[in-house]
Amino acid sequence: MSVLDRIGQKLLFSFDPETAHGVSIAALRCGLPVGAAAPREARLKIRLCGLEFPNPLGMAAGYDKNAEVPDALLGLGFGFTEVGTITPLPQPGNPKPRIFRLTADEAVINRLGFNNEGHAAAEKRLAARKGRPGIVGVNIGANKDSADRIADYERGVARFAPYGSYLTVNISSPNTPGLRNMQAREQLDELLSRVMSARAAASAQPPVFLKIAPDLVEAELEDIAAEVTEKKIDGVIVSNTTLARTGLRSGGVANETGGLSGKPLFERSTAILARMRKLVGPQMAIIGVGGVDSAEAALEKIRAGADLVQLYTGIIYAGPALPGRIVAGMARIAERERLGSIRDLRDTACDHWAARPIS
Repeated sequence: MSVLDRIGQKLLFSFDPETAHGVSIAALRCGLPVGAAAPREARLKIRLCGLEFPNPLGMAAGYDKNAEVPDALLGLGFGFTEVGTITPLPQPGNPKPRIFRLTADEAVINRLGFNNEGHAAAEKRLAARKGRPGIVGVNIGANKDSADRIADYERGVARFAPYGSYLTVNISSPNTPGLRNMQAREQLDELLSRVMSARAAASAQPPVFLKIAPDLVEAELEDIAAEVTEKKIDGVIVSNTTLARTGLRSGGVANETGGLSGKPLFERSTAILARMRKLVGPQMAIIGVGGVDSAEAALEKIRAGADLVQLYTGIIYAGPALPGRIVAGMARIAERERLGSIRDLRDTACDHWAARPIS
């Protein structure tokens, strides 16, 4: 970390985590901080699902929940960013406190519960930036008290298809009761059928990705792979936060309920990613998320089977210059290994990671 990053981190860590998040969003809206320009390296470009990504590193959903700062995030060096999760109606989420730093583990536990301003607010912002360059995905969810959660996803598709470079169907948050049950095959069958019908009826047809949890057993992964293949979903995002607490060094805060993200999630999420790659085959797009905090970690996700990678928690601990550093690091490694494209690394460690036990 640079001296400036360390000063910024110390300032943000003087606030509680949720206040710090709000301060960082406000800073980005004001044009601060300014990240180092990421290299425009041809070998880092990825063409996927009809989209041209300048580099394979993205900001994961959960940070820019209300589509307030997508262009500022792209300016930090990300090749793409994903806003949301956005639900049809505004909702406050779960009671505070609901974000906890596990500093010794470089991790975070959150139980936010899809707190956001709803479809209308996000649509207004995304409509205002329509026509600008940059890949901005939209992560859609269901309201906690919805009588028909699948209908909420249909509304999200219809509303954001004209604005999102891609859409992500998020059924993997552990913080909305019953949401992860939608990963079960019967519910997933109905959900994906209705989502894809909604996309076919929309005014635009962006790629659709499904975001899954890391806390799945082999049979569940097989069912998901079968459904996304049958329904012709464009890709899978692996993975959301975990309920596991294995090997944490932090104290009592590690016992807080919610989803764990950050460095401890890397091995579990990467093993699940490789298993999913084996199940869906080489053609389907996969975005790897969980514990990415360096160029080496990002490239290991690609070696395990990811086409693209995302991060969020890593930037909390490493500062806003992190995406630029990661992209520069990937460019150096591509040069050192004389790669024609960063995609040449994909799947080279898939067998290794697919064989790893999930603890």
